[in-house]
This record gives sequence, C-alpha cells and structure tokens, in this order.
Amino acid sequence: MLTRRGFSGFASCAICGLTGFIATDAFAQGSPPAGSPSFRRKILSQTDGPVPGYVTIIVDAEVDPGVTVPRHTHPGIESAYVLEGSLELPIEGQPTRTYNPGDNYQVPTGTPHGGGKPSDKKIRFTATYVVEKDKPLASPA
Repeated sequence: MLTRRGFSGFASCAICGLTGFIATDAFAQGSPPAGSPSFRRKILSQTDGPVPGYVTIIVDAEVDPGVTVPRHTHPGIESAYVLEGSLELPIEGQPTRTYNPGDNYQVPTGTPHGGGKPSDKKIRFTATYVVEKDKPLASPA
C-alpha cells in the first residue's frame, strides 16, 4: 500500500523525471522514430506498481535541435526534469511554458501535450511515468 510518506518519497523522485512523450515505439505518427538520429531514449528502469495494474518507467531522452515533439497523451502521470536545452511545451488547459535546465513539470493522465516550437539546441531530460500496464506509453492526440 502506498502511504502518504511513501508517496511523498515517490513524488520527490518522480519530479526528478521530463516529458516521456518519447518513451516507447507506440508513439505518435509523424514523430521521429525511436532510435533515429534526431531522437534517442533509454529506459533506465521499469517496475510494476505503485499499485496493481500500473507500471513505473524511468527514461533518459534526447531530442536534437529543430525537432518538434508531436502532440500526444499518456495513460498515466508523466513527471519530467530538464537536464539540458530548453523545451517549449503546450499542456492542454495550462499556459504554454518554456522549461529550462533544472525545471520540472507534470502532465496529468490523458492530457494532450507537445507540439511546441522546436529548440535550437539539443534537449536532454529524464522522465518518470506511472502508467496503466499493457497500454501504449504514448498515443497521438
């Protein structure tokens, strides 16, 4: 069972995660394919939980300059932390913001996001996803 204290520790760790909008091959059509020279990702950890029917995935990702992240959703929460570069990220229902190194954000379950202006520098981030098990990590929105 996930207690308040346990969740607090988990949330702190998750905040250190960035936009896993790119963590699986089941990503939006028209996006750079996984493993392409313009987009690279590495799953650092994947474990069942924190509750039955969910999985937690931690990803390290890079997006090359000039690449636009397509608009998409996730079947759970995305928490991300920017390591390098800047990312303009429209999240539905929120003002578009630019995230810089040291910034973090969260995207609620099923909320469309992505499609912001491409960066002129490489973007590197880590993202933590707590998503429904056996569903595509990302779907076009």
